[in-house]
Amino acid sequence: MTWKPELEELAERQRLAEKMGGEEKVSRQHGRGKMDARARIAGIVDEDSFREIGKIAGRGTYAEDGTFEDFAPSNLIFGRANIEGRPVVASADDFTVRGGAADAALHRKFTQCEKMAHTLGIPMIRMIDGTGGGGSVKSLEDMGFTYVPAVPGWEDIIKNQDTVPVVALALGPTAGMGAARTVASHYSIMVRGLSQIFAAGPAVAAAIGDDLSKEQLGGSDIHTTNGVVDEEVASEAEAFVTARKFLSYLPSNVNQLSARTENWDPVDRKDESLLSAVPRADKQVYSMRKIMTSVFDEGSVFEMGKRWGRAAITAFARLDGWPVAVLANDPSFLGGSWEAKSSEKVERFAKLAEQFHLPVVHLVDNPGFMIGGEAERTGTIRYGVQAMNAVYKATVPWASVIVRRAYGIAGSAMSNAENFQYRFAWPSGDWGSLPTAGGLEVAYKSDIEGAADPAARLAEIKAKLNKVTSPFRTAEQFSVEDIIDPRETRPLLCEFADLAWRKLDGH
Repeated sequence: MTWKPELEELAERQRLAEKMGGEEKVSRQHGRGKMDARARIAGIVDEDSFREIGKIAGRGTYAEDGTFEDFAPSNLIFGRANIEGRPVVASADDFTVRGGAADAALHRKFTQCEKMAHTLGIPMIRMIDGTGGGGSVKSLEDMGFTYVPAVPGWEDIIKNQDTVPVVALALGPTAGMGAARTVASHYSIMVRGLSQIFAAGPAVAAAIGDDLSKEQLGGSDIHTTNGVVDEEVASEAEAFVTARKFLSYLPSNVNQLSARTENWDPVDRKDESLLSAVPRADKQVYSMRKIMTSVFDEGSVFEMGKRWGRAAITAFARLDGWPVAVLANDPSFLGGSWEAKSSEKVERFAKLAEQFHLPVVHLVDNPGFMIGGEAERTGTIRYGVQAMNAVYKATVPWASVIVRRAYGIAGSAMSNAENFQYRFAWPSGDWGSLPTAGGLEVAYKSDIEGAADPAARLAEIKAKLNKVTSPFRTAEQFSVEDIIDPRETRPLLCEFADLAWRKLDGH
């Protein structure tokens, strides 16, 4: 007597599970240009590292005598896998099984998937396609009643956001609970033309008079520019590479530290182009991203949320192999002024760096909070203060480089002024409570108007003030710690990274 019959049934159930929703529905999924759930998991994790959990969970079909006949799997596939050798929880919604709707889901499987991540302290990857466990009208007839809405396991989703890196990939039309699971992450990705996100889809939106296509209602052009989703990519394969890269900068959980990688870029490298990176004309723009490429380890800059809150640049990078979080201003968009969305972006990123213990490098060219009617209508000052609060509450090591402007309250949010200021300024540094150009003609109005040659008098006043506003005058008072040759920026930031990580490591 052996257990061979049961093992044969187990093998048959596992074989049936791999058919997912069946040949026709899998073919239809591929025909839409979408990978199936099992291919997605294989594509994002290290080869042969996936161990599925609950593979034979689903709904069995039995003959009258109780003999097993067939099996339909649950529409969530999950398990333990590796990414770059580190364990993760990898999950994928199976759209081929009732479009991912709740009536094909086993809620305990969803909750156990989420619990696994925070219980074991490993990153959570969600590949979402469909309602992602949300409701289906068809289920009402089978149930025979309706229910008061509740979300089993949402507490586990919150715990994961608090404890481990969570990456969400929207890989198809994603509505309701699927949309919520996408947003409840630290990093989210959409595939252009393939992914859409909405609280409710076009058919429901049409009921309130919004007759829109899926792309018009919730395409990547909508959600990667309003801050709902962080990244747009061109293909599922690119989404997998991007998700893996994001995780490479973060620890497995909040009780660990990120890993240092091998660095081939000389610490003492000095880029001559930095001497002319900032134009002398104060209104001429330049590329902050070129400066970032120059001062951080070659090929290490990984930008997050490029298409929204564009006056602020948020990125990860490495200095001598050490991971750091990077904040910077983009002078090519609104002059680098923080408006509501930029401020919201800064707040979120500063909190992310704090949560996962990443030192921050802030490259500053901030002319202040955006002004004007639109800025007031969108609540810029409220979002700006929240961003400033996040900066001041940060306890991770923080270094600032004043590349050009630092004005007003937004300029003061470069770092916590109550702490030791690990700060450098370039000779192009220009700071104050407000730009002199903005207040000069008001402050000297009567003087200028009373002069025999008002234009000559204005030029004379400007020349005098330019001497007073020299950054060297500020350095004399030790109101700025050091003015440096821009070419020294990389060596000095590598020194900061070494000190910062000694602090974080407890050495």
